[in-house]
Amino acid sequence: MRVLLIGANGYLGRFVADRLLADPAVQLTALGRGDDADVRFDLASGSPGALTRFLDAVHPGVVVNCAGATRGGARELTRHNTVAVATVCEALRRSGCGARLVQIGCGAEYGPSQPGSSTAEDAVPRPGGPYGVSKLAATELVLGSGLDAVVLRVFSPAGPGTPAGSPLGRLAEAMRRAMQSGDGELKLTGLGAQRDFVDVRDVARAVHAASLSAAQGVINIGSGRAVRLRDAAAVLARVAGYGGALHELDGPPGPLRATIGHPRGDSDHAAHGPHGTHAGHAGHVGHNAAPVAYPDGCGSWQQADVRTARDRLGWRPRISLEESLGDIWMEAACRI
Repeated sequence: MRVLLIGANGYLGRFVADRLLADPAVQLTALGRGDDADVRFDLASGSPGALTRFLDAVHPGVVVNCAGATRGGARELTRHNTVAVATVCEALRRSGCGARLVQIGCGAEYGPSQPGSSTAEDAVPRPGGPYGVSKLAATELVLGSGLDAVVLRVFSPAGPGTPAGSPLGRLAEAMRRAMQSGDGELKLTGLGAQRDFVDVRDVARAVHAASLSAAQGVINIGSGRAVRLRDAAAVLARVAGYGGALHELDGPPGPLRATIGHPRGDSDHAAHGPHGTHAGHAGHVGHNAAPVAYPDGCGSWQQADVRTARDRLGWRPRISLEESLGDIWMEAACRI
């Protein structure tokens, strides 16, 4: 099976590429803006006609689109997340390759949800910010394209390679600095948000499964359990061996204590997990710092209902958040 992977050098794309390359039945071609891509092409500015000619030459059976932007103004997000997907869809319609499209969506498309609830694929999307709007528009383009296509709505990816600007990346960096300077206490803010963290390697497994399946429409990819960021901070401290005190300036009084367990193997019934690519601002701050909300527009809670992924892809999350946090810390510790 020949697979064209768009965005192979991104956070998710790198792990998707590794997963696909591990399948001896897959012939992988990477398309992207970087010099190390097999073919250089900028979706945000390239024409559908140029991409069509490439598709006809390579003739992939599957196109996986991991490209996109998570930060920037509305115009930039629209260009990279919506216009780029319109280019892919139009090129596939024009091409004679008949490839299946696996589009990477995001849980931020749903927007805020009721605390304690699980968000299923039939929920009405109400994105709370320009990022979620741009990704939702891309999903609607894919669903209305008439192509053989599936959209994987990935909730909050975590694990190795986690961007330093993400909530978990900020936590790890704050802890690294505290340990490097010998600080006996770490003051944190914005840890009340709850998100559904899913390991990036589990996401790559889901993409591989979707490439081989006939499933169409939208499928949630998450752990199926909500985790409060303050609990993640306590687990990260344990994993890192940080012996100092953790104080949450805008949270309940008392030290942070971990309440995170390993994700259940039967996380089919989403009664514990939030979503979105981002949570809240977590960092080493001063006494007068105010909480700064991370701009994913998802409010205080998101959790994925992941039963569709189980039923239609045969996929379940395997890697615990504690393991993901351990990998995040190992990368941060290398900077000490």
